[in-house]
This record gives sequence, structure tokens and C-alpha cells, in this order.
Amino acid sequence: MEDHPRVVDVMVIIQVWLLAALGSATSLKQPTGDQIPWWPGAILGGAGCVALWWRRSHPRTVVAVTAVLANTASAVGYLITPLLLAPLMLALYALAKYTDRRTSRIALVVVVALLVITAMTSDHYGHPWPLKTIGPAFWVLAPVAVGTATRLRGAYLEAAHARAEYAERTREEEARHRVDEERMRIARELHDVVAHHMALANALAGTAAHLARTRPDQVQRILDDLAGTTSSALRELKATVGLLRQVDDPDAPLEPAPGLGQLSDLTTAFAAAGLTVTVTTEGEEQPLSPGVDLTAYRIVQEALTNVAKHAAAKTARVRLAYTHDHLTITVSDDGDAPAPAAPSPSGGFGLMGMRERAQSVGGRLQAGHRPEGGFTVTTELPIRTGSRGSLAPAGPPVPLPPTSEEDRPR
Repeated sequence: MEDHPRVVDVMVIIQVWLLAALGSATSLKQPTGDQIPWWPGAILGGAGCVALWWRRSHPRTVVAVTAVLANTASAVGYLITPLLLAPLMLALYALAKYTDRRTSRIALVVVVALLVITAMTSDHYGHPWPLKTIGPAFWVLAPVAVGTATRLRGAYLEAAHARAEYAERTREEEARHRVDEERMRIARELHDVVAHHMALANALAGTAAHLARTRPDQVQRILDDLAGTTSSALRELKATVGLLRQVDDPDAPLEPAPGLGQLSDLTTAFAAAGLTVTVTTEGEEQPLSPGVDLTAYRIVQEALTNVAKHAAAKTARVRLAYTHDHLTITVSDDGDAPAPAAPSPSGGFGLMGMRERAQSVGGRLQAGHRPEGGFTVTTELPIRTGSRGSLAPAGPPVPLPPTSEEDRPR
């Protein structure tokens, strides 16, 4: 029936007209004993029922028409009962449902006043006064109350539906945002892995080419180191890209993410490429949260990779300084290139990635040339992400203090 609303309207109008005709046929007798004819009331009720066809599009007009017809029936002598008031009651219900509260209240007051005044001034048959006043007021009040409640419920359901749609859109946007963040994280991992191992492989290949002309007996060792470097690169690439696999994929990687515990392997790989790396630890070593541990390892890896690729350096130093809630990492080299008069405004994608990594766990990073030559990268990270010691500033990163004298090349 919801697909054919006009059929429902016709059925409702017919039923309401039958009620109005029944109300006119059961009216009280006149004092002389004559019965009031039923057909005038049926005609008036029929006219009101025809007007109900437009109760949705013109509710105010329909209320006015049905109110005039109901008052006419009262003036003729019919007792105003719910049966005769059926067209007016349905019109008031539609008015309260499809218009605002102020309009329905004004219409209710006007209709009640008209019905009571007409019943009191045009009654020549001695109808009881409660039937002429309280009865009509109550019967027209009920549909207004029901219509208002229906309108409020519809507004509530519409608002709830809007809130649900907004929440759904918000969840979808949050999911897309998290997917983008995860893609950026994986892209950073791929950049670090590829850049590090490609730099080592390039250095080892260059060393092998040089030794092939001067010391052929050592070429095999360099080639073995090159094979190990490329194998390690393939394993890390597989582990990183494996994050994109489904959870139930049996081929998903089970290796833990790298951390500072693998620094010895990292320095060994650089030593094979001709870069001697010294690692010193200050303070009491503390366990790091997984995110901070991975970030610290990747920053050291990227800093040493930059030294191997861009600096004319033979040695590099990594200093790990632990405090109660912070870890300071300093990576410096002994490059012979003099420091520029003014630092370059762009630190390159490597420095940008390291700075983003540090800020992602609540830390900060400072990098630059030293007056004596060489380059220093200093990172300060919280021991645990989300702790009070988080250092990520709301604005630009705060510069860190320079490295100590023992970290500078002699």
C-alpha cells in the first residue's frame, strides 16, 4: 500500500465520510419530537471529506474548510460528536504533522473558539453544556497532540539517521586516513631498506672492482659480503612488503621488526663497505617501546647510509645516551668536506624522512654540518611513545644542543 498512497487516501476518505454520515443519522431529536434529517449532515461531511484530498499539500486551507463545515452542522442543529468531527479531526492531525507547532496551536485555539461559540449561540434543542463545550474541545485537541507527536518522532528519526550517516562518513574518512598513514609508513620503510642496502651494495661493488686490479685475492671476500648484503636487502623487502598480506596468509613474515639490538649487524655491513662505525652507550640502557626501537634503528641506518653515499669519510660514530625517559642518538662522521657558510634550506629526502620518523613517535631531530668538517645528526626520542616525555613540538622543531667535544673528530 505504500506504493499507492492515493489509493490509501481514497479508502480513508470513504471511511471518514461513513463516520460523518453515521453521526448525522444518530443526532438527538428536536423538542417537538421531529428527527433532524440525516442527509444535510452527510452532505456537509462529504464536502469535508473531499477537502481531505489536499490535506498534505494545503493543510491550512483544509482545516479552514472542514472547520466551517463543522460549525455549519452545529448551527443546523446537529450534536457535535467525534463522528461529525471526523473530517476536521483528520485535517487538524495533518496540520500538526506537516506544519510547525505554532501554526497548529493557533489553528486549535481558533477551531475550539468557533465550535464553542456556535454551539452556545445556535443551540435551540437543550443539549447539555458539557457536550457543547468540553466535548468538542477535547475531540479536536486529541488529533493535534497525536499529529505533533508524530511530527516530533519523524524529526527525531531523521536526525538520528543523519547522525548515523555522519558517523559512517567519519568512520570511512578515519579508515582512509589510517590507510594513508600506513602507506606512508610502509613507503618510509621501503625507502630506508632500499637506500641503505643499495648504498652498501654500490660501495662493495666499487671496492671489488678496485681490488680486482690491485689485490685479486681479496675480491672473493668482498663478493661474499655483497651477496650477503643483497640477500639481507631481499629479506627486509619481503618482510616490509609482507605487511600488505592478509592476516591469515601462511606466507606472512614472522620476523620481528629491526631495532637497536641489530646495530652490530648494521655496523658490520658498513665495515665491509669501508666505513668503520664505532658505537658507544652512555647511561643505563633501557628497553624501548617497539615503535621507538624501530624508529631509532631506521634513523641510525639512514644517517650511516648518508655518510656512505655522500661524505668522504672513513669513520663514523654512533652515540646512544640514555636518561630516565629519553634516548639521545648522535651520528657523526669525519668527512673532510668543509662546512658551508650557510646551511642548505633543504635537508634532502633522507633528512626529511628521519625528521618525520622522529616526530611520529614524539621526538625531534637536528642535523647539520660542523665547522671542523663532517656532519652530525642528533635525535632525541622518548623511551616510550605516548609518555609525558614526548618531545614533538606543536610548531617548528626546537634545535638540540651541539654534540660534545669527544664526539668531534680530532
